[in-house]
Amino acid sequence: MSLIRLEKRAAPSRTLAGLTPILAVIATMIAGGIMFAFLGFQPLEAIRTIFWDPLFDPQFGPYSRPQLLVKAGPLILIATGLALGFKAGIWNIGAEGQYIMGAVVGGGVGLAFYPSESGLIFPLMVLAGALGGWAWAMIPATLKTVFGTNEILVSLMLVYVAENILASVSSGLLRNPDGQGFPGSRNLARDYPAASNPELIANTGMHWGVVAAFIAVIFAYVLMTRHKMGFAIRLAGDAPRAARFAGVSPSRLILFCLGTAGALAGLAGLFEVTGPAGQITIDFNSGYGFTAIIVAFLGRLHPIGILFAGLLMALTYIGGELAQLMLGMPAAAIQLFQGMLLFFLLAMDVFANYRVRIGTPEVTT
Repeated sequence: MSLIRLEKRAAPSRTLAGLTPILAVIATMIAGGIMFAFLGFQPLEAIRTIFWDPLFDPQFGPYSRPQLLVKAGPLILIATGLALGFKAGIWNIGAEGQYIMGAVVGGGVGLAFYPSESGLIFPLMVLAGALGGWAWAMIPATLKTVFGTNEILVSLMLVYVAENILASVSSGLLRNPDGQGFPGSRNLARDYPAASNPELIANTGMHWGVVAAFIAVIFAYVLMTRHKMGFAIRLAGDAPRAARFAGVSPSRLILFCLGTAGALAGLAGLFEVTGPAGQITIDFNSGYGFTAIIVAFLGRLHPIGILFAGLLMALTYIGGELAQLMLGMPAAAIQLFQGMLLFFLLAMDVFANYRVRIGTPEVTT
């Protein structure tokens, strides 16, 4: 009786590893098309609406193209920080909470000085946003280094704590006193110029958050290819025992990777609340922290790959919103379509590390 089994390769296939993101995108389009057909939509029309129309349709393109950078900025910022930890085998799943706390702390600092018009307000908010995300990430980092707790569970559980803090301050401490009792802070983007993050170039979507994302990509690339810490991160992920023999401190690595990821996620939250979102509200968080996990792996945990993966994922956000508007597609279908990317990426990785064998394995005695 023949069997289908997976046989581990002596070394991962570099060809398949390089093609994995492309194959995952193609597989997602095919599976997504089948899903859309079952939901009663024309598959090709749905795929075109998501991937083509936001960029090239003369009716929607001029409005959608600037949104590409707006959506990609926070995804790239967060994913770049997460990738450092993932590369070292440190699994920060709580970037969504760090993103929220960066917005709350940074936004709160700005609101504390309202209605000041000082030029120092926004830089101070940026520092506070990074510090808020960093401090939130230091909780799982400290617990892991001191007590050996699991950073996956702790960082994930802290997301729900951050969401409750967000709801609390939106209805209490940071609520707009002129908002007639409705939850939510003052609109920073509209009513508080000193604390706003407007477009730097009109009709491009380019704001300080996008600039920070590009700087983070450059920083991460230099760190991973030219710095001793980057070597320690790669070594810890590829060969943990060799890293210990080489003198790499696990505690220092955990604090650095989680702290950097938290700071970048906090920055993403601050730039979002002072720009596109405009204010702190109960539903401010939009899942960027979780989606950035997909972006990090789709980009192969490489800074340049994350840059392109962030733009691709941003396109699915914009195209998904367009599909909901023009085709009446449910939001859940778009979220499932985005999740397929990670599923197929992980599935394709299996074939990069294993060969498919058909037949009964030989039994040696």
